[in-house]
Amino acid sequence: MSGGIREQVRRGVAWLEPPPRVVDWSIFGAVLFTAGTGSLSVLGHTPEWVVLFWAHRLVGLSLVPLLAFKLARVRTRVTDPGKWQLSTPLSIVTGLVAFAAIITGALWVFGIEPDFGPVTMLSVHAGLGLLLVLLMVLHARTRFRPPSKPEFARRRTAMQYGAMLVAAAFVYRGQTLLNEVFDTAGADRRLTGSHRREGDGNDSFPVVSWVADDPDPVDTDGWQLTVSGAVEEPHDLPYGALSPEDTEEATLDCTGGWYTVQNWGGVRAGDLLDDAGAAEDARYVRFESVTGYRWSLPIEEARDALLATHVGDEPLSHGHGAPLRLVAPGRRGFQWVKWIERVEVRRRGDPAQWIATLVSGL
Repeated sequence: MSGGIREQVRRGVAWLEPPPRVVDWSIFGAVLFTAGTGSLSVLGHTPEWVVLFWAHRLVGLSLVPLLAFKLARVRTRVTDPGKWQLSTPLSIVTGLVAFAAIITGALWVFGIEPDFGPVTMLSVHAGLGLLLVLLMVLHARTRFRPPSKPEFARRRTAMQYGAMLVAAAFVYRGQTLLNEVFDTAGADRRLTGSHRREGDGNDSFPVVSWVADDPDPVDTDGWQLTVSGAVEEPHDLPYGALSPEDTEEATLDCTGGWYTVQNWGGVRAGDLLDDAGAAEDARYVRFESVTGYRWSLPIEEARDALLATHVGDEPLSHGHGAPLRLVAPGRRGFQWVKWIERVEVRRRGDPAQWIATLVSGL
């Protein structure tokens, strides 16, 4: 590369680089934003969630040039042990975790996944992202400098960030095209990033749970489904009364990074509510597992949900939630409650379900 070209490249990079303090605070803000959107992304996968997923990806990719600007500025302080401060090791670890989070995300997008057993690369990416938030907070405490409004308010700064977001969009679109052209393992990803598991029935998708539920197999001879709460006629139903009269093709999208499209057979929750006489002012239906784990749906959505006894042409296996699991299209896998023993009609929601989910997940 000739000297003239190098000089033009240097000037171009200098024009793209925001002021140092803006870069630092932008990295901090981008990490918090991607961690927040990544956490929210476990809740849904229907078209109205498109903006959330795109925002997560674009801001995540924008971290790459921001980190590069930061590394170029501090490289001499990092590579020369004589210039180290007490906070330098923490800075190095934070940088390594940041790049590891980006790299694992990129590997997942292309479908490159070493064998980590039940842990997917997407789970590793998410774990690194949450760890990065903690490290960034600790790092900010050691080198806190408040942002300067004039630096953020510059017209050039707005143009620089606009250029980075546009570049991130082109990079992401390029990656999608590469997946399609070379038919990589990442080509079948959904909006959520989940990869497809092919096949029908119990053996075609993993026996995993986002929550730490692991009950003993349920004896269907002694098991009953209880329908209770704000109903006129609470009652119990034995397993034999739940023949798969309804079928539905629905997509189970697991937050672990895979999805499967299956035909589910069971009984419509709305039929159970009608039989029990749900109260007119009822607003929610809570589906509760034998483990105590539960999830609630608005009553109109719950009426359309399926209580499945079969997947494909097979009775559900224990690992997949036998004798009864919730099939809730449009919801993520951790909301498809397994091993259901109680359907409770409620006039109020159940905020404590989030605590049960968090505790069980940990």
